[in-house]
Amino acid sequence: MKNKKEATIEKRKNQDKEILTEQLRKTPIIQIACEKCGVSRATFYRWRSEDLDFAAKTDTAINEGLSLITDMAESQLISAIKDRNLPGIIFWLKAHHKDYKTKLELSGKIEVDNRILTPEQQELIERAMKLAGLNQKPYEK
Repeated sequence: MKNKKEATIEKRKNQDKEILTEQLRKTPIIQIACEKCGVSRATFYRWRSEDLDFAAKTDTAINEGLSLITDMAESQLISAIKDRNLPGIIFWLKAHHKDYKTKLELSGKIEVDNRILTPEQQELIERAMKLAGLNQKPYEK
């Protein structure tokens, strides 16, 4: 059984974990959240390695925080588009409309070399096919 001092320390640690988890929902950057809560990064990562429930909760909090930041960024982008901000308009179209996406065109020439396999090569293929559970000889017609 824990003594009163250990219980108090454990209670404080759990409170700090909860405060840090909430901060990660608002600011999903570990360094900044730790600084705002007065917890070192080393302590944060130690807690994560020791407490899988804390690790799961902080992962969820970070994902929620990232979603919040993404929503804020999209809101600002929409405002920029409404203000006729050309880079914002271009960005939106490239990200959301197939006709404006960056296109990559490839051209080239493929040459096929249909040389006959040597007996050693045929033997290697047969052994590999047998090991793979395939008994056909794909190079024979």
